[in-house]
Amino acid sequence: MSSCVVIGAQWGDEGKGKLVDLFTEQADLVVRYQGGNNAGHTLVVDTGNGPVKRVVHLIPSGILHPGKTCLIASGVVVDLDVLFREIDQLQQSSINVSPGRLLVSLDAHVIMPFHREIDKAREARLDERRIGTTGRGIGPAYEDRTARRGVRTRDLLDEKRLRARLETVLDERNAVLAWMGAPTFDMDVLVETYLTLGKRLAPYLTPCRDVIARAQAAGKQIVYEGAQGALLDVAHGTYPFVTSSHTISGGVCTGAGIAPQDVGTVIGIAKAYCTRVGSGPFPTELSDATGDFIRKAGHEFGSTTGRPRRCGWFDAVALRSAHRFNGFHRLAITKLDVLTGLDEVRICVAYEVNGKRHDVYDMDADSLVGVTPVFETLPGWSEDLSACKTIESLPANARALIDRIAAVTGIETSIVSVGPERNETIVLKAPFAP
Repeated sequence: MSSCVVIGAQWGDEGKGKLVDLFTEQADLVVRYQGGNNAGHTLVVDTGNGPVKRVVHLIPSGILHPGKTCLIASGVVVDLDVLFREIDQLQQSSINVSPGRLLVSLDAHVIMPFHREIDKAREARLDERRIGTTGRGIGPAYEDRTARRGVRTRDLLDEKRLRARLETVLDERNAVLAWMGAPTFDMDVLVETYLTLGKRLAPYLTPCRDVIARAQAAGKQIVYEGAQGALLDVAHGTYPFVTSSHTISGGVCTGAGIAPQDVGTVIGIAKAYCTRVGSGPFPTELSDATGDFIRKAGHEFGSTTGRPRRCGWFDAVALRSAHRFNGFHRLAITKLDVLTGLDEVRICVAYEVNGKRHDVYDMDADSLVGVTPVFETLPGWSEDLSACKTIESLPANARALIDRIAAVTGIETSIVSVGPERNETIVLKAPFAP
């Protein structure tokens, strides 16, 4: 059995989709193990008539490769409207998303309409204290899962079971919605709507753990695909400015139902700079012309919300912290090409707090307020990187940045992305290599 886990090593949006899409060429099974449609993976694929951009939010990025099996595991919360819309859009583009090719865990929890309304109403009430959620209902759905009152996909196959599940949660959710001045929901309408959706979903449903176990026993190669980034983990990230699931490598075990020894190679994905969406601390943020340059050159706008991303320099302190609770075997550096044209580039190598230097630091949101980043400055480059196929073909200054990132993080670099398309990637070590 061989497997690799793709983890965002920063605050999300690192380009995981492109890497999963690339790794799928060597994989048999691609598993999405956490999160929901609050994250999107943007893929740029050459269809023969020029590059085409596709965005997926729930379906694993490997779906673009014919003959590969994709699984939405039990750790994911699923908005069925979004899932079916993605299926329809991909099918219209002649991409096979039939049952058997795409599988959905019987134990995945369902995002209900009242989850979305609660999410939006809460954010509206918080004003300047907003966390910056996408309003997709992810957090409230995970709340009900943890409170043992959530609706799972298997509940949609039986009216009595579905009604019983909703009876444990709907009255309370409606009371909260009414208190916040938001729409409430009728039990009978929800039951009828979700039984209909359940009929369409039924052919896709499967025992998630059985599928993975069979693939492991057969020696298949498996890619585990995460969403968001390690620093947004609900337990280990910059709380409370985090997502509602476990985005770290350990989350694979709980989200997909596998044993720790089966996790395999952990590959951290990091941009050659940093971005963050929504609220929360961001020590290396650039609120100047350089930040605007990176945002424009990198098309740094959310694939799910369209929100402009906050941009800043590469933060080795934050990445070292992420490395501690992920155990990255290798690092993939994406979007190196975005920095082309800058006279100089920087890396944050330490934080200074009250006159003391820290190489690793507490990722608590309040603790990060007031830290002063300590930067190293390297010369920039102006050469186009898109045609570079080897690390040696990179301009000397671009290669120096890659080498310095490896040195200050202590993690081997295995992949360098020099453009958005599949073939604009330098692979130094294959994903399933030991």
